[in-house]
Parts: sequence; C-alpha cells; structure tokens
Amino acid sequence: MLPVIRTRATMPNWIEEFFGNDFYNNDQVVHASVPSVNVVESNENFRIEVAAPGLKKEDFKIELDNKLLKISSEKQQNAEENRDEKILRREFSYCSFKRTFSLPDTVRAEKIEAKHEDGILTVVIPKRDEAKVQPVKQIDIQ
Repeated sequence: MLPVIRTRATMPNWIEEFFGNDFYNNDQVVHASVPSVNVVESNENFRIEVAAPGLKKEDFKIELDNKLLKISSEKQQNAEENRDEKILRREFSYCSFKRTFSLPDTVRAEKIEAKHEDGILTVVIPKRDEAKVQPVKQIDIQ
C-alpha cells in the first residue's frame, strides 16, 4: 500500500486555522531531495558532477571505502529574530543526502581529486593505463 501524502488541498482545516498562512507560506522552503548527478567517462578518467547549489565545499564529505565512493552532505541552519531577548520566531532548516558509487578495478583510487565551484562538486577519478583506449597499432608482417 502506498503512503498517503497530504498537500495543502487535503490537509485538515484545523491545521490551517491553528498555524495560519505561515504554515504554508514560508520564505525558507526546505527541499528533501537528492541532488542531480552527471557521470561522464573519457579516455583518461571518470568525472562525477554533483549539482548542489547553496552548499559550500565544507558541507561535503567524500569517502572511499574499498571500491565504494561515498559523497554526502549534512547542513543545518538556525535563523532567529530577537527583540528584547524574547524569541519571537525561530526557524530550523536541515538537509542531508548521500550518494554511493561502485568503482571499477580499473581506476587509480589514490589519485581521486575533488573541487567545488559555482554550486557544482566535481570528483575526478583517473583510470589506470591499462583501462585507457590504446591507439591502433600496426603490426609488421615478416
């Protein structure tokens, strides 16, 4: 049986009456999703591009566990508005994700590099020489 997902149209009226419009019209929208990923292969390497706008490089964790490359992030924000030390409003925001990739034996795991720029985390995984496509070799006939 599939879970029931309630939207504004199906939420009971008492919730709307109790919370008012603030329950639905929040300036900070929290998205609980996994970021989009591109996996690109060239002759030299594999490249994983993770689209994660709003995250800084400090927010990411990259681990290599045997042949599993794990990319994760966990970010928590607290925003407060104060007046005369009485808290009038407090908002929390939390997002996390984890992506795992199985690496082939043909990569040079010790040479994996990562960089973060303009909301994109790029992980470059070099291939071993034997995994690279070799140019056509002419064989002399004797």
